[in-house]
Amino acid sequence: MNAVIIGVSLMLGLSLIRVNVIVAMTISALVAGLISGMTIVDTLQAFNSGLAGGAEIALSYAMLGAFAVAISKSGLTQILAERLLAKVNKHDNAHEKMSLSYLILTVILLCSVASQNVIPVHIAFIPILIPPILIILNKLALDRRLVACVLTFGLATSYMVLPYGFGGIYLYSILHKNLTDNGLEIINTAVPQAMIIPACGMVVGLFIAVFFTYRKKRYYQDNSLNQPSEKKIENKSKVLLIGLAAIGLSLLAQYSSGSMILGGLTGVVTFTLFGAVKWQESNDLFSKGVAMMALIGFIMISAQGFAEVLKQTGDVASLVDTAVNLIDGNKPVAAALILLVGLFITMGIGSSFSTVPIIATLFVPLCLELNFSVMATAALVGTAGALGDAGSPASDSTLGPTSGLNADGQHDHIWDSVVPTFLHFNIPLLVFGWIAALIL
Repeated sequence: MNAVIIGVSLMLGLSLIRVNVIVAMTISALVAGLISGMTIVDTLQAFNSGLAGGAEIALSYAMLGAFAVAISKSGLTQILAERLLAKVNKHDNAHEKMSLSYLILTVILLCSVASQNVIPVHIAFIPILIPPILIILNKLALDRRLVACVLTFGLATSYMVLPYGFGGIYLYSILHKNLTDNGLEIINTAVPQAMIIPACGMVVGLFIAVFFTYRKKRYYQDNSLNQPSEKKIENKSKVLLIGLAAIGLSLLAQYSSGSMILGGLTGVVTFTLFGAVKWQESNDLFSKGVAMMALIGFIMISAQGFAEVLKQTGDVASLVDTAVNLIDGNKPVAAALILLVGLFITMGIGSSFSTVPIIATLFVPLCLELNFSVMATAALVGTAGALGDAGSPASDSTLGPTSGLNADGQHDHIWDSVVPTFLHFNIPLLVFGWIAALIL
């Protein structure tokens, strides 16, 4: 019994039957540790040591939540909602509403890609951009599962093929470095080329989600959390100017420091300094921000503990050894098993960036032994690392979309973010990654 397979499978199974994700991860971590032969004390120590790694992420989310509340209180979201609502009400026939829906999805996609490669703020933009337009999505009856797929596509696919921002970190600093450190002779500029075919699988998945799976209307309630405020804004130009300055300074602070905490704090301070939000409301900003992002933050903290237990079981190497024994020199089978092992590891750890160093050490020598080409090896390891990023309950690529789309409590993390992105991106990525390994 492999502790990694059992731990990840149990975590996914419990999550699918609507057990709280944090509870599911904690139970699965304990089971994985005990199955691997660790004592209950050692398992808990490993879990607790991993929790510390998620503290910064959780605080970052809380600060971004405060920034999102500050934007809302300033009136900026009300102005945005009013203008978009005017467009929705003006274009009341089905064709015009469909065109507006595709325009909004395109803007969301571009923002998602830009967050990885142009202005690398990662998922920081989601709790700021998405909650204000939920009422617009409701008016258009746009399926939020589709929006989740669009966001995840932009967050994941862009770093797989575009060597800028986070893409540069993944392709050059992580993937290329670990390939060469383990004996593969490949120039760094060849790595993005090796990932083009796997990325095409992501495009296919997005196409299916947009034009087939989620093209029908889905209706949501316009509750008090996403209703536009009745408060009259006297100086809209001032609010817009302060809002744009706050967002710009926040992005600049995060870009220059690499800290989402500093980025969120800069945005909040800008709003309060220029009077868009009253000083006496600052405590309210942070309490509401923490409340809005608490679940996401605690999931991320738990994910770090779960990942640490999986690493300390020692069964990752055992899982790879089992796969090697099943291969028996068969390259198509080898490619399939390498990808499946990568999927399981990333689904458990929740981060493709953390998965590559683990699997490259084990799979690069195996690929060289089986005479995979240099490009095929790069495609296999890169795809195996990226698999599971979309579709993992513990991944930024699913937690980020949920943090925005569930602002009014009508978007389930597992069934509306995790399952749709797993089906539409992991399955095509498996297929196209396998094809790339055989034809490159």
